Amino acid sequence: MPQFVIERNMPNVGNLSAAELKQASGNSCDVLRGMGPEIQWVHSYVTDNKIYCLYRAPDEAMIKEHARQAGLPADSISRVRTVIDPTTAE
Repeated sequence: MPQFVIERNMPNVGNLSAAELKQASGNSCDVLRGMGPEIQWVHSYVTDNKIYCLYRAPDEAMIKEHARQAGLPADSISRVRTVIDPTTAE
């Protein structure tokens, strides 16, 4: 299934407490359950003012619909074409 990186501009998100992050992730998971197994949240990186998320979904439209239903920004959605790491150089 295609993977997508979503960039969410969220000022001061890095200052959220563990409880606030738990609530936000719970809301996202509730929406995902309602959308069915075709869309999966893999993980996210929280920085000071942005969240970068990795999702699996059949298309970008499903990513946008999840963001809409969850009330989250989806400022940039990019399809992952390949993954490289240090072993790629070997």
